[in-house]
Amino acid sequence: MKKLLVLVTAVLTTATGATTPAFAQGEAPTKPITISGGVTLVNDYRYRGVSQSDEEMAVQGGITATHKSGLYAGVWASNLAGWGTFGGSNMELDLIGGYKRTFGGATVDVGLTWYMYPGGADKTDFAEPYVKVSGIAGPVSLLAGVAYAPKQQALGNWSNTPESRIGDKEDNLYIWGDASAGIPGTALTIKGHIGYSDGNRGLGPNGTSIAPTGKYADWLIGADYVISPVTLGIAYVDTNITRGDSLYLQPNFSSTKDGSSIAAGKILFSVSASF
Repeated sequence: MKKLLVLVTAVLTTATGATTPAFAQGEAPTKPITISGGVTLVNDYRYRGVSQSDEEMAVQGGITATHKSGLYAGVWASNLAGWGTFGGSNMELDLIGGYKRTFGGATVDVGLTWYMYPGGADKTDFAEPYVKVSGIAGPVSLLAGVAYAPKQQALGNWSNTPESRIGDKEDNLYIWGDASAGIPGTALTIKGHIGYSDGNRGLGPNGTSIAPTGKYADWLIGADYVISPVTLGIAYVDTNITRGDSLYLQPNFSSTKDGSSIAAGKILFSVSASF
């Protein structure tokens, strides 16, 4: 990944009061902040296995600034359609901040994502803290994560179940694991993902929910091929949400084009470029 580096040159004062570079000749200057980012074109935006773009194409992009201390902040955005609009405009805008540090062979990442849907009411937005631990086991890269969103109106049970009530606040838990491995001698990487959601099984104030049916699993298996700085991706994504499970969510939980399930299995194609 190509990165744009923001260089800050440190200087020190000599005994005579003159200033000289803090690094030796030929040595790289201090690089306290790294800026990285990318843009992706995908044939369907799937969030935890569920389409957020009405099974249509999405353009996504983000940028992150990382300090050498491990602190980072970033922004990420995607177009939306159908179920994914979450009561706002046809756009998701995520603000992300956290701290990442490596201990021995494991990297710990603690942060928070603020999900925003510009154009919607205040109750469309919600915050979700997360913890991720990653490491290497032989040729395989592994990651385990937990994201817990405390009780908020955007996640509440406002309709479609006997327990529903206006102004309700609910929480949401998501647990997941990722694995990837490069194929020796090639630019190909095999990847896999499995996740589990536990949250509100009713519809929120905007006729949607980030945990459709309350409890469900999602998974993905695929491959990436890198032609730097471009990555070509293919993957199969699916959930265990059946038509029967989601009947009470209809017609919201279906494609607006043909009524097909937005949680059914699908092959995803993507093209991304990073810097």
